[in-house]
Amino acid sequence: MLKISKDWKDYQIIDAGNGEKLEKWDNIILRRPDPQAIWKTEFDKIWKNNHAHYIRSNKGGGYWDFQKKVPEKWFIQYKNLTFKVSPTNFKHTGLFPEQAVNWDFMIDKIKNAKRPIKVLNLFAYTGAATLACASANAEEVVHVDASKGMVEWAKENVKLSHLENKKIRFIVDDCVKFVKREARRGRKYDAIIMDPPSYGRGPNGEVWKFEDNIYYLIKECMTILSDTPLFFTINSYTTGFSSIALENILKKAFKEIEGKITAGEVGLPIKKDNLVLPCGIYGRWETSDAYHI
Repeated sequence: MLKISKDWKDYQIIDAGNGEKLEKWDNIILRRPDPQAIWKTEFDKIWKNNHAHYIRSNKGGGYWDFQKKVPEKWFIQYKNLTFKVSPTNFKHTGLFPEQAVNWDFMIDKIKNAKRPIKVLNLFAYTGAATLACASANAEEVVHVDASKGMVEWAKENVKLSHLENKKIRFIVDDCVKFVKREARRGRKYDAIIMDPPSYGRGPNGEVWKFEDNIYYLIKECMTILSDTPLFFTINSYTTGFSSIALENILKKAFKEIEGKITAGEVGLPIKKDNLVLPCGIYGRWETSDAYHI
């Protein structure tokens, strides 16, 4: 099932193809590589009218070629949430706009639960899902990421969205180790979110590889789900990993818990040619009486 994040006003994909995408972030236009944009398009004058172009290096990594003056940071909004955007030296901007459809899902689930909901957000990055859950009046959101810099960025986003009065705990830690400690402490969560990388290292050199570790992590997370869980969501950008495989993993993990499982791709609309850019996969388990987006 394809979920398209189409409610943005401050973000737009103008065009995509030839391994790149042309995006508008408020009034700043960025040109970046994208491994899914494999079809052909014409690099016409709209492609040349950009503020910055991220160029891959033959030696790995890359660099921004700034065509116009770009602020070090600026801000965009999605509904009632505000995010800091900043071009990083590894191509990212601090936000994945395609995930907005998942934020909407989380917000509606928490608002409609009509009971206190405790949320755990693993591999939480700059905190978009954390903000979404806090804005829906989750009782508590625990935000865990191995990068101190990303956690500080998330704290900035909390302030920008005026959510400082919400109960949010920020943890810099290896996510697998944190889940194991929470199990020993007897802490439980009604909702768990995870957006694990394809490959990564924890703060103490812990190695993470998605296809090797994801099932194990899900099973560990099952030990800290409450007796009345609300939802469990996973996002992945791992090349070659199928949404069907992710759905099968969730079916195995949740076989003894009643609920609904869905999986598929997330995408963003492309203004030119009315196409959709695929942007990774998602998997969800949710209570069967779910309000569904």
